[in-house]
Amino acid sequence: MIGFYDYTVVLTYISLMCSVFGITQAIGGHYRTAIICLALSGLFDMFDGKIARTKKNRTDDEKLFGVQIDSLCDVVCFGAFPAVICYVLGVRGILGTIVLAYYCVCSVIRLGFFNVLETNRQRVEEGANKYYHGLPITTMAIVLPLAFMLNFVIAEREFSVLLLFVLAVVGTLFIVDFKLRKPSNAFLAVLVILVACAVVAIFLFSKYHISLCFPGLENSILDRLMR
Repeated sequence: MIGFYDYTVVLTYISLMCSVFGITQAIGGHYRTAIICLALSGLFDMFDGKIARTKKNRTDDEKLFGVQIDSLCDVVCFGAFPAVICYVLGVRGILGTIVLAYYCVCSVIRLGFFNVLETNRQRVEEGANKYYHGLPITTMAIVLPLAFMLNFVIAEREFSVLLLFVLAVVGTLFIVDFKLRKPSNAFLAVLVILVACAVVAIFLFSKYHISLCFPGLENSILDRLMR
């Protein structure tokens, strides 16, 4: 079998599975479940690199495989998945489609450029990079759950405009070349607590229902759009 199979990539695959399940839930109209899946995906991705670096005897091929597999999964988890969520929540029409496409293109550019930088860096030094170039793509796993909380207080039309604005701004920050120092473990803990609070609030108070079941086609967003 091709590939490398060890514990260093397990969290990356779990993150991907959360996102794939979240996509099915978003299409089925279970938006709260989808947002929770996005937050969980970001949580798993936050620690996959730290776990991978605990394996001291990784070969160069294993390291490169880890870089590639992480970025490929991130395309789905934090590129396509947020775009699907925003689409089903109302980012539609010509402008919405353009912004969704723009966000996804920025995501791919960012991840491709990260692969180039990280591959070149690992040839000359060990350990984790101390800086990001541009906004990390996993930021959307923090921004979108926090933005989703605003559906408590604003109308659906304004909420969809907000999501469109978030996609455009965050996508642009993916490809703007500025140095951002990687957060400390203490700051990461604060972010985890903040997103966890947002998820709990969404779970308890959001007007969008939650379900872990796969809805029938007659109840799905896709079916209503095709009628």
